[in-house]
Amino acid sequence: MSKRPRRTSPGDEINHGLLTELIGYSLRRAQSAVFSHFLKSVGKQGVSPGQFGVLVLIKENSGLSQSALAKALGIERSTMVAVIHRLEAHGWVERVVSKTDRRSYALVLTTEGDELLARVSPEVRNHEREIAAQLSEREKTHLIEILEKIAAAAGSRD
Repeated sequence: MSKRPRRTSPGDEINHGLLTELIGYSLRRAQSAVFSHFLKSVGKQGVSPGQFGVLVLIKENSGLSQSALAKALGIERSTMVAVIHRLEAHGWVERVVSKTDRRSYALVLTTEGDELLARVSPEVRNHEREIAAQLSEREKTHLIEILEKIAAAAGSRD
């Protein structure tokens, strides 16, 4: 495998050394840039990238438990409780007693949450088009497949 050339930051003479060879470093830089773009283009609606993802999963899987949602997102259950609490405070999500397990809660979108997703989704699609503008559809699909493989490999050690 050939090594990638050492990168410098625009306008800087910083040698990133080993970091330029690490998938995690490149992923983190890309995530930071994507989240920043999301917040500039969609954030004015008051929703973060993480909140948007949670809202979409709840909409598509109404009645999902907090535990199942946390597992789907790969986050700790205690973190999920705090996320849901914030979404409830905004009036976007509601916890209702589960129909299948009275000891747990099922998550559902409120009318306000559903309206927020309807309003924000076109902006998110536009954001996605802008960040992927230099990729062909095939490259975008391939990138997503590669990222899923990385997530599966990294998650297999849990």
